[in-house]
Amino acid sequence: MAKVLVVYYSRSGNTKKMAGLIAGHLKNHGNEVQLKNVKDARPADFKEVDGIIIGSPTYYGGMSAEIKKLLDDSVALHGRLDGKIGAAFTSAGNTGGGNETTILSILMAMLIHGFIIQGDPKGSHYGPVSIGAPDDRAQKECDRLAERFDALLKKLT
Repeated sequence: MAKVLVVYYSRSGNTKKMAGLIAGHLKNHGNEVQLKNVKDARPADFKEVDGIIIGSPTYYGGMSAEIKKLLDDSVALHGRLDGKIGAAFTSAGNTGGGNETTILSILMAMLIHGFIIQGDPKGSHYGPVSIGAPDDRAQKECDRLAERFDALLKKLT
């Protein structure tokens, strides 16, 4: 059984809903999943799991300060997270608000740590995006991310 940490920051509740969808899907596939608000997460949590999925609202085309702080603090673990599996997702207020740059900024930090990141040739290529509350499309993208993440975990762990 793989261990997964899903960390999120959510002011409106939209990113939290997405995190819950992803975590629930991963649990249904038999993974041990920790769902944590970023205020309850520490970089040391990253060492204890096989995979990490991080969600943030899109603020000015980037991740929230709270998620950025967690990732900045993870520098203390540089070199010790190599080979972890990672993914990211976001919620935003509109379609042109920097959704992809938000996800990419999270993935860049993961890549610097040596995480394994899997793109998606269908749907949301970098990770799920919700415009406002997660609608049917966003929910399907969250399920798809969890499905593909689970398959990758099974291959690599």
